[in-house]
Amino acid sequence: MRTNAVNLGVMSLYPISILITAFLLILTLPILAGALFMVLADLHFNTIFFDHAFGGDPVLYQHLFWFFGHPEVYILIIPAFGIISQAISIISQKGIFGSQSMILAMSCISILGTIVWGHHMYSVGIEVDTRAYFTALTIMISLPTGTKIFNWLCSFLGNAFYILTSSVIFTLIFLLSVYILIGFQIGIDS
Repeated sequence: MRTNAVNLGVMSLYPISILITAFLLILTLPILAGALFMVLADLHFNTIFFDHAFGGDPVLYQHLFWFFGHPEVYILIIPAFGIISQAISIISQKGIFGSQSMILAMSCISILGTIVWGHHMYSVGIEVDTRAYFTALTIMISLPTGTKIFNWLCSFLGNAFYILTSSVIFTLIFLLSVYILIGFQIGIDS
């Protein structure tokens, strides 16, 4: 699906973001399918996976659901990161500043986003050490995201926007909103 001269170091960031998203889907969709199979087995075949009255564990369903549900957020946003990177590259008429660090940041976001599902489950009685682990990992997601914001803004350096098109305005609004959301997320988690 690519020519011989195009490798991962030359490709734009959008196909790489799709590749990272595909890996996230391969990792998380089987867990969701297993959880749905277990729920259907509980409903139709009288199994007791999640029925507390017979020794099942209802918190197990939450773990299985959130192991898919939290990476799903990043499955949706990582391709948008690729699109924004492509738009910024076209608007600034040069490559993205630090494109290798952008690839690393998207990979780190996908890995960290997969292993922090427990921060949705603080009300089920998770131990203090486990809560601290999930809180620390959640805060760590802001580091590669901040790297992406820094690289996007540095890609704009040296450009005079004589023509403010809608794509320029939309990308700047996106950068501002992600910056605000990162600060809001850090404020909530700490």
